[in-house]
Amino acid sequence: MVPDNCSRLDLLLPPAYTSQNEKPSADHEEKDKVAKEIKWGIVGYGGAFNMGKFHGESVNSCPGMKVVAVCDTDPARTEVAKNELPDITTYNDVGAMLKNKDIDNIINILPHNLHYPIAMECLKAGKGVVLEKPMCITTDQATDMIDLARKKGLLLTVFHNRRHDGDYMAVKEFLGKGIIGDVFRIEAFMGGWNHPGKWWRTQKEISGGNFYDWGAHQVDWVLNFLEGRKIKNVTGFFQKRVWMDVTNEDETQAIVRFDDDVVADICLSQIAKVGKPRWRILGTKGAIEDRWSGSFKAYTDLKGYPAEMDIKYKPSTWPEWYPNLAAHLLKGKPLEVKPEEARRVIMVIEYAERSAKEGKSIETPFE
Repeated sequence: MVPDNCSRLDLLLPPAYTSQNEKPSADHEEKDKVAKEIKWGIVGYGGAFNMGKFHGESVNSCPGMKVVAVCDTDPARTEVAKNELPDITTYNDVGAMLKNKDIDNIINILPHNLHYPIAMECLKAGKGVVLEKPMCITTDQATDMIDLARKKGLLLTVFHNRRHDGDYMAVKEFLGKGIIGDVFRIEAFMGGWNHPGKWWRTQKEISGGNFYDWGAHQVDWVLNFLEGRKIKNVTGFFQKRVWMDVTNEDETQAIVRFDDDVVADICLSQIAKVGKPRWRILGTKGAIEDRWSGSFKAYTDLKGYPAEMDIKYKPSTWPEWYPNLAAHLLKGKPLEVKPEEARRVIMVIEYAERSAKEGKSIETPFE
């Protein structure tokens, strides 16, 4: 399994979070012109991938936004934060930080099982929230956060930054041109045969399970490839057969059935001695195969002759995520990752596990 490398990457409050289909009003745009600086706090400054530093520097690189506080239960980590981010106040207790009235929004970089409870604390305290992916563990948790953020007029979004991966963007752009016709099947695979390692990400009670790491990216990509399609049901197959010293599943699979019988098969495996293409996408006029090699193959017909193309990946644009968020908060531009979109990711993962346990397909809500 490829390790998750997170380095790849309004001013008036309220309301930073608006109805996802509602355009900002002229009054809102006018107020943005005289708004104050948006101030941010970070919860969770662990050393893995230097994610706290990454998020902090990304915020500080955006004019009109600044990190002013960092919280971590480990005093050693808040000392590191002081050295890496200028002019911040540090805390070792979330409740204490949330009393700081200068903070407008919080970035939650904690382990997955703490995304929901801490985000709810932040929202209740009147702070908007950016969540590292995955959004949370269950669909009900996602709905709780969405409802509270909407009620209080606060920002709620999820750091699905891998929408800026060049390989994903190249495939999405190609599909949008209609060269392979209407897509009716997507097969997505990531994995290999390797021990998942011993840390919190491989402990199901903390991480949520095998599907919640790279799987959150995979599901988000698939849902965006099939934008506009409604999910009818999810069928899951979960395997626990080899790596018994960790509690995550060894292999997880979600077969998602959309309207018009379009299907997506998403699999992540730590026990696959033989792999599969990363993407195998079938359309009514052709197909795509991607083996994560710098380009993907596209197959179609050209005036009755078979045609094969090698399509290079696009340059990745990871640094654009926070400027896009700043444009939403400062100028009323559309929110890049709407919380309802992130909830669909969690819904697919959760309902795949429910299906695996019950041995049947499970119909999904919100569609």
